[in-house]
Amino acid sequence: MPRRTSFLFILAVGISLLESAPGRGDEKGIKWMPGPYSASLSEVATVQVEKGYLFADPKETRKIMELVGNRPSGNESGLIMPATQGQDWFISFDYFAAGYVPDDEKGNIDDAAILENIRKGTEAGNEFRKEKGFKPLHVVGWYEKPHYDSLTHNLVWALEAKEESGPRVVNYDVRLLGRRGYMSVTLVTDPESLTAHKPEVDHVLKTFSYNTGSRYAEFVKGDKLAGYGLTALVAGGAGAAAVKLGLLQYLGSFLAKAWKLVVAALIGLGAGIKRFFGSLFGREKRKTFDAP
Repeated sequence: MPRRTSFLFILAVGISLLESAPGRGDEKGIKWMPGPYSASLSEVATVQVEKGYLFADPKETRKIMELVGNRPSGNESGLIMPATQGQDWFISFDYFAAGYVPDDEKGNIDDAAILENIRKGTEAGNEFRKEKGFKPLHVVGWYEKPHYDSLTHNLVWALEAKEESGPRVVNYDVRLLGRRGYMSVTLVTDPESLTAHKPEVDHVLKTFSYNTGSRYAEFVKGDKLAGYGLTALVAGGAGAAAVKLGLLQYLGSFLAKAWKLVVAALIGLGAGIKRFFGSLFGREKRKTFDAP
């Protein structure tokens, strides 16, 4: 049996069994706003959530972050994910009102120093993951080194990490510079799916816009300055950045806790999966993305 097929089979069994376990009935789902929907992001920007996608507001985004083993940043602006089950990726938005970040370092970004800082931030976050029942996560290296687009004022990179005895995860990060801060946009997926999902991020970002008065080009002398440049921005600004876990890592840890139950029964798998995702994420059974 192929590795992915085997994983999905075991996952289906574990979900079905835990669906009937004590305490499942009182689990609250996530409150989603289905597209088409124009979502406000921290009152400084908007993004269009199209048909076939779901949007979670800051409060719900924080709940999702904790649910999948990520420490909330406190700066959550929202989260977008596909409504279709089986699409295990999401795009998170976090706004940091750090001040104006100058881009004069665009030709001299120290990726080695950045990588070390992110490693430290990720290792520090492992205590939180352990408390939540997740395995430690370790940075593997760059999947795509940082590069800056002077035209759009977007800083882009991708990092690969691996959960101990678990699957790998890729964070594809974009920083959208604004007048008084920056929007951190992160695609969380698995390495094999990054190429397929990157166009999703590009499509979403085409619908993103800062509100009038918050755009990078509207900076005027006297505005607050961040006090650091692009290198420090990739590394986490004033603190240490950390890689985010995805849905597959959540499901892997979910299965690890339920492993002893897996051999108990093989009945009601389809209904169990449907009820599990319905109660947990509130996603509709089947929807497709209609490209413009």
